[in-house]
Amino acid sequence: MTHAPAPDPVPLDPREAPVPRYGGGSLADLLPAVAAGLEVPGFSADLGVEPADRVCVFLVDGLGWESLVAHASEAPFLASLLPSSRGGAGEPITCGFPSTTATSLTSVGTGLPPAAHGLVGYQVRDPATGDLMHQLRWEPWTDPVLWQPHPTVFHLAHSAGIATAQVNTPRFERTPLTRIALSGGTFLGRLDVNERVDLAAERLAAADRALVYTYYAELDGAGHRFGVDSDAWRRELREVDRLARRLAERLPPRSALYVTADHGMVDVPPGEAARHDFDDDWELRAGVARLGGEGRARHLYAVPGAAADVHAVWREVLAEDAWVVTRDEAVELGWFGPPGADFGPRVRDRIGDVVVAMTGVAAVVATVTEPKESALVGMHGSLTSAELLVPLLEVRT
Repeated sequence: MTHAPAPDPVPLDPREAPVPRYGGGSLADLLPAVAAGLEVPGFSADLGVEPADRVCVFLVDGLGWESLVAHASEAPFLASLLPSSRGGAGEPITCGFPSTTATSLTSVGTGLPPAAHGLVGYQVRDPATGDLMHQLRWEPWTDPVLWQPHPTVFHLAHSAGIATAQVNTPRFERTPLTRIALSGGTFLGRLDVNERVDLAAERLAAADRALVYTYYAELDGAGHRFGVDSDAWRRELREVDRLARRLAERLPPRSALYVTADHGMVDVPPGEAARHDFDDDWELRAGVARLGGEGRARHLYAVPGAAADVHAVWREVLAEDAWVVTRDEAVELGWFGPPGADFGPRVRDRIGDVVVAMTGVAAVVATVTEPKESALVGMHGSLTSAELLVPLLEVRT
């Protein structure tokens, strides 16, 4: 008896991919809502948070909603703020796309989706030079204000008389990303994490109306190196929980603390997951002039005339592992901003001719050209709920 060959996998329908909730349920909506509550001109409270005279945003890099819920026993204080403990409060929001740090921090600080601020990926092509621009390392050097010209919410709040401060590690004070995403008011650098949260509370208490931002990076680092369910990641989550409690206990009257994150994370263990190696796959390389983005969210910049073929091949090869769309489809589907958003050429031309968002535990790595990134266990960037959903936990006094 002969058997008919198995049918080719049907490519995933990108219309079924989750989409960021820009305009009322995303990370970009948080500071505009806070600013509206502080009566900063020009902002509206579309996120539904209640006004407070003093507001602190504590952003934990890599603290995805699903990971937090799955490990609630490691974070009893944060777990006490989850919906099951508070009668429906504290529901998750989404970050934007890609679900990556440079994109999300700029959305936080500017109150804008990627379609407007223009940081549309981990690495994107600079239309002026054709080179890939790494937006965390800021390489090659590009004028930050030309790359992202919009003012931050911190600048506008400071100009409106709000006592505004960022409390962070000293090395972030003068980085280009801080300048275009998180600057405005006073930067206070402290190495010790306890000093940072204590100083954040002190800055809140020092003024009648205040906006303070602080940040914790180590959870993300542990996830990248060892995975989200590792002992190292769990230790960092316990530390985050301790710091959040310490900050909450020091809040002055008339304050609100929001604990949130820039993205979640999924584990893509080397040797155990669907890792497609761009550097070792001639089909994926064909017609691609530049490979941008990162393992879970890729921008493909095609050689002239090859964009349609690149789209077709990647859809076929990654049929069950990714949503693969053209630039126009990504825009129409609302991946980078709400449908109908005005993409000027400054932003639109940075997006790949083809955009790839991975599903499950798959990734497109590049073991020769991106050896460090390809060795990571925990990854992020895509539209899955594990990466896209982030907490918005609230403490009020």
